[in-house]
Amino acid sequence: MAQRAKRQARIEPTFGDSGSSLLDLRLSPQDRPAAPAAKSTSKRKPRKAAGSGGAKKPAAKRPATKKPTKPKSTKTKSAPRARKGSRSGAKRRSQKRKSRVFIPAALGRLVKRGLYWSAVLGIWGVVAAVCIVGYYAAYLPPTSEWQVPARPPNVKIVAANGQLIANRGDTGGEAVRLEQLPPYLPNAVISIEDRRFRSHFGVDPIGLMRAVYTNLTARRLSQGGSTLTQQLAKNLFLEPDRTMRRKIQELVLAFWLEAEYSKDEILEMYLNRVYLGSGAYGVDAAARRYFGKSARLLTIAEAATIAGLLKAPSRYSPARNPDLAEDRAQLVLAAMHEEGYINSDEAKNAIAAPAKVVRRYTTASENYAADWVMDVLPHFIGSIETDIVVDTTIDPVMQQAAEKALRAALKENREAYAVTQGAVVTLDTAGAVKALVGGADYSKSQFNRAVYAKRQPGSAFKPFVYLAALETGMAPQTVRQDQPITIGGWSPKNYTKEHYGPVTLTRALSLSLNTVAVQLAHEVGAGTVAKTARRLGIESDMNRNLSLALGTSEVTPLEIAAAYVPFSNGGYGVLPHIIRRIKSIDGETLYSRSGDGRGRVVDRQMVGNMNLMLSETLLTGTGRKARLDSGRPAGGKTGTTQDFRDAWFIGYTGNLTTAVWFGNDNNSPTKKATGGGLPAGVWKEVMDVAHQGLPVADLPGVPNLPATVAVPQKPVPSRSVGSGSEPIPPSPVGGGENNERKGPLNLLRNLFGGG
Repeated sequence: MAQRAKRQARIEPTFGDSGSSLLDLRLSPQDRPAAPAAKSTSKRKPRKAAGSGGAKKPAAKRPATKKPTKPKSTKTKSAPRARKGSRSGAKRRSQKRKSRVFIPAALGRLVKRGLYWSAVLGIWGVVAAVCIVGYYAAYLPPTSEWQVPARPPNVKIVAANGQLIANRGDTGGEAVRLEQLPPYLPNAVISIEDRRFRSHFGVDPIGLMRAVYTNLTARRLSQGGSTLTQQLAKNLFLEPDRTMRRKIQELVLAFWLEAEYSKDEILEMYLNRVYLGSGAYGVDAAARRYFGKSARLLTIAEAATIAGLLKAPSRYSPARNPDLAEDRAQLVLAAMHEEGYINSDEAKNAIAAPAKVVRRYTTASENYAADWVMDVLPHFIGSIETDIVVDTTIDPVMQQAAEKALRAALKENREAYAVTQGAVVTLDTAGAVKALVGGADYSKSQFNRAVYAKRQPGSAFKPFVYLAALETGMAPQTVRQDQPITIGGWSPKNYTKEHYGPVTLTRALSLSLNTVAVQLAHEVGAGTVAKTARRLGIESDMNRNLSLALGTSEVTPLEIAAAYVPFSNGGYGVLPHIIRRIKSIDGETLYSRSGDGRGRVVDRQMVGNMNLMLSETLLTGTGRKARLDSGRPAGGKTGTTQDFRDAWFIGYTGNLTTAVWFGNDNNSPTKKATGGGLPAGVWKEVMDVAHQGLPVADLPGVPNLPATVAVPQKPVPSRSVGSGSEPIPPSPVGGGENNERKGPLNLLRNLFGGG
C-alpha cells in the first residue's frame, strides 16, 4: 500500500504538470482554474486524534507517506512558473513549425499561380501570333499559286575560239549546280551565315534569341537572326523593306520552302541568286567579277572571301575595301575550322595566301564588245527567256593587241598631245568584227566610242571623194592644180604653208591636199560624194556641201571602217556584225548568221585604182608611219580635223581593215595630234600582230609588186598659209627635184604624168 502510494505520488505531479500545460495552451490566465489539491487515489481511513491509544505500526511510518507531500506542495507552488515557461517555449516552437510550413506553401502557391498565368498568357500569345500571322499572310497569293520564280536568264558571250568574253543579264553569271561547286564554298556560306541550316525547319530559334540578345545589349541592330531559307524567301518573293509585314510573310514563305524543297535545293537556289556586290548575283558572277574565274575553280581563300560578302556586299567588297574583305575572310575561315569543314593546315594556308582581286574583269576592253552584243541581241531573238550562249566573231589575240597598243599610246602621249581617249575597231573582209576597243579603260567609262561616238573624220573621208571622181571618168593619173582656190567665198587651205602645183590624183590623195579634194567635190557635186559614201557604208547624215570633202560630217569608227572594207575585198559592201550564232543552254540553235551583206558596191577596176592610190599613202604620203614590218601590201588614209580635235588612221590589207581614232570626249583640241602620228603607229602595232600566221594577200586590182618608197616633189612656193589638211612626214630618202624615183608606181607616173 505504501509502495503504491509512493508511486502514485511520483506520477500525479507529473500528470498535473502536463495537464496544466495543455490547458494553459487553450485558456487565458484569468480563466485558468486553480490547481486542485493533490489527492490520493488510495482509500485510507481518517487519522485518529492525537493521544488516542492503540497507535498502529503504519502510523510510525507517516513520514514516509508525507515525503511525497513536500515535493507535491513544492511542485504545486512552482507550477505557475513552470506553465509560463512551457507556454512560451511551446509557442515559439509552434511558430517555427508554422513558418517552416508556410514558406514552402507560399512558394508553391506562387509557382502554381505563375504557371497558370504563364499558360494563360502563352495561349493568348499564341492566339495573337496566329492572328497577326494570318492577317499579314492574307496579303500573299493563294498557296496554289506559290512557285519559285525562274532565275533571270544569263547571256554567255564567247569569242570565236570559244573563250569566255563576259556574262551579261541581270545576274552577271551562270547558274551552277551544287555538285559542281567545290564543297568548301557552300560550307563557307553555312558556317558564317547559318550554322544550323541542316537541322532547323526554316527558322532558327537559337539564332533568333541570340540575335535579340545581342541587339538589346548593343542597343542597336547589329545582328540578324534570319536563316538562309528566310533570306532566300525574301530574295525570291519580297521587297527588302524592314517592316513587320515583310518579316512575317518571310517567315511563312520560309516554312513553305522547307516543306517543298530539300536542303540542297534551297542552298543551290540561294547560292545562284544572292547579291554579292558590283552587280553580281550568284556565286559564279561574283567569282568572275572579283577573281576572273568560274565559281567551280575557286580556292578556299576565295570561297571565304565570297562568303564574307553576304553580311554587307559593298562594305566587304575586295575590289573596294581589300583590307576589310581579308579580315572578314579570316573570320569565315575560323568559322569553317570550328565547324570542321576544313582542317588546321587548310585554314593556315588560306590565311597565309589571301585571295587576290583580278582587276581585268572591270577594265577589260572585251566588255565594250559584250555591251554591243547586248544592244543588238533583241533584234535577233526578241526577248530572252532562258540562258543562251552567243558565239561572236571576236578574235582574242587581235582584241588584246588592239587594247594593249591603244593603252600604251595614251599612257605615253597623254601629256605630250593632251589626248585622253581613243578607239580601235578591226573587221575582216566579210565585215565580221575581230577586235573592238571602245575606250581607254572600261572601268572608268563604259561609253563605246568605237560604235557610238560620232566624230568628224577629216581627211579620212577623202577616199570617197576620189572614188566619186574616178567613177565620173577620171583616173589616178589625172592632174589637178594644187594652188589657192576660192569657191563661193570659201577658201580651203592645206595643212602646210606651201602648194605643189600640178599633181596627179594619186599624189594629191597621198599628200592629203585639201585644195584638190575640194576641187574634185566641186566638179562631181557634193551630193554625188555623199551618195558614194553611203553606198559603201556611211550611214550617218552628211552635209551636201563642199566642206563634206574635208570630212566635216560626223561618222563613227565602226561605220567608216566598214566603208573601207570594199577596198580590201574587191568592191563588196559589208554589214559590220559581231554575232555569228546564238544557242540555248541546251544546244538548240536560235540564230545563225547568213547573207552576203550589201553586194557589189564598187566596180573592180575602180577598186584597183583606189588601192593603187591609197597604197601610196603608206609609201610616200602622210601614212608612212603605218607601213607594216612584213612589207605586206596595204592601203589607208590619215585624218586630222580642225584645231586637231580628232586624229584618225583607217587602213586595210587583203585580209583586215582597222580604224583608229584619238581625241577627247569633250571635243577639246589636242596638242597637234595628227592622223599620221599616234593613230598610224597604233594601227601598225595592231595589224602586225593581227597578221601573224595569215597568208599574204594582194590588194584587189593591184599586182603583187615590191613595195617602194617615192620621194615627194619639191613643192611650188606659194604665199598662201595652209591649215586643215594632213602634214607630210619627212621623206626617208633625200629629196630633190631631179631625184630618181624607182618602182612600178614611178612607171605609171612616167606613162601618165603627175607628181
